[in-house]
Amino acid sequence: MATGIKDKVAILGMGCARFGERWEVSAQDLMIEAFVDCIKDAGIEKKEIGAAWLGVYFDEVNVGKSAIPLAETLKLPFIPATRVENKCATATEAFRGACYAVASGAYDICLALGVEKLKDTGYGGLPAGVADGQLEVLVGPNRTAPGGFAQLATPYEAKYGVPMEKLKKAMAHVSWKSHQNGSKNPRAHLRSTPTIEQILNAPMIAYPLGLFDCCGVSDGAAAAIITTPEIAKSLKKNQDIIYVKALQVACSSGEEAMYTDWDGASVLSTTRAAVKAYEEAGIKNPREEISMMEVHDCFSITELVTMEDLQMSSRGGAVEDILNGFYDLDGTVPCQSDGGLKCFGHPIGASGIRMLYEVYNQLLGRWPKDRQVKDPKFGLTHNLGGIPNRNVVSIAILGK
Repeated sequence: MATGIKDKVAILGMGCARFGERWEVSAQDLMIEAFVDCIKDAGIEKKEIGAAWLGVYFDEVNVGKSAIPLAETLKLPFIPATRVENKCATATEAFRGACYAVASGAYDICLALGVEKLKDTGYGGLPAGVADGQLEVLVGPNRTAPGGFAQLATPYEAKYGVPMEKLKKAMAHVSWKSHQNGSKNPRAHLRSTPTIEQILNAPMIAYPLGLFDCCGVSDGAAAAIITTPEIAKSLKKNQDIIYVKALQVACSSGEEAMYTDWDGASVLSTTRAAVKAYEEAGIKNPREEISMMEVHDCFSITELVTMEDLQMSSRGGAVEDILNGFYDLDGTVPCQSDGGLKCFGHPIGASGIRMLYEVYNQLLGRWPKDRQVKDPKFGLTHNLGGIPNRNVVSIAILGK
């Protein structure tokens, strides 16, 4: 019977490029920046890597349709290299490939790297894509991302009786909290600290989402080197080892758009993936056991409903938890300690591994005191790609 990969793989090293408007560099330059950081942290030589996975989504403006540019750019020694994509879960998909390869016993050490240069597309938001199939044509491929996710707000208001003004204040706090955290992070793209009033009074993008409720477009890359626990312990003597406790993906079947069961105030795939991830990790009470989170805050309303989908807040309870500071850096379960998508932007191929990079370093206690989470034990990452009723969600849990 399948038991998952809990404690079967460890992270040997991680690296992250500086995210931002990196006009002066190419996607290949960003790969190198993240990889150099990663392999230095791992403390190994390149020849010890057995296989590699590259996550990149918009191939037309990045590196093409294969993983050859990864092998060429990093001069990997004639090893298997595979390119993957899975909407906004693309980076985590690359990480999953590396983890499963090690857990299977096929390789001792694997590389996962995600990269994206979205600024070069010329779009202010995500580039317009081609419909994946007939279903996307039926549900509206031309719907904007802000428009699609904004539609979570009014059903939430109706279902839980939360006045829209209060909901908007909670959404503003989500963004305010992340910007406070991101201002302390030298790798973040946006490091300003808008006030709650500025956030609430910002130009409207898609009601009720204002400018600061939406994440931006960015360039970036992040990398991870995965190995067995035994190798990690032999190479990192007298050091804490970070294990993968769970890694789950849930892809929507489309039923949300086909029946009347979905309430429109949640994301079913997140709930399903979370249940499986907690079971794999052996977590019984996530609100008490999870120490910190990096979730897919493409929009502030997305982060708000995600808190409930992840069983961190009760249904209808996220608004009060957010306003009470439960998810602040000095709160009970800090969320977006690095600033999240709000401050890093969302270069799709890189975001998931960037989130894991933050959790990994927090668990190792590496950050300055003003942005270090106190005594973390388990950290969770969450990626959401698509729209609320047609999506893919990936969840990873790391721990010592």
